[in-house]
Amino acid sequence: MGARKQETASRRKEERKTQYVARLNNVPTSPRKMRLVTDLIRGMDVDKALYVLQFTKKEPAKRLYKLLLSAIANWKEKNEGARLDENQLYVQEVKVDAGRMLKRVQPAPQGRAHRIRKRSNHVTLTVANRMQPEVEEVVVKENAKSEKIK
Repeated sequence: MGARKQETASRRKEERKTQYVARLNNVPTSPRKMRLVTDLIRGMDVDKALYVLQFTKKEPAKRLYKLLLSAIANWKEKNEGARLDENQLYVQEVKVDAGRMLKRVQPAPQGRAHRIRKRSNHVTLTVANRMQPEVEEVVVKENAKSEKIK
């Protein structure tokens, strides 16, 4: 493996240490309905997002509530000893992608048939800390500038 590949691989590995991701695959809800709920919580603080999902009446909100709890658990796993109250966790990114589609046939009049597409989706939810990453990035940028000056 070349030096450039090693550098990018090590950089990606370091970035993964600060990312707290939870994924949900093959959810039997159409992506359009799921996006309506994900748009409500994108960019919100974790506590507020949990309350919004808890009291939203749409069906995908229940699944997203559990997914957000899973992302918080992943954060706790990587940050042992850190308290959730002291950190400013927020929903950094929520992506909804189309999953597999089950195709069915509905009988129609005069011997015809209509196709029914039962859609599903994949949801990826990323939780981040508002305070910590910004400080690290500033330090890295300052070190890079000082190296270029030398």
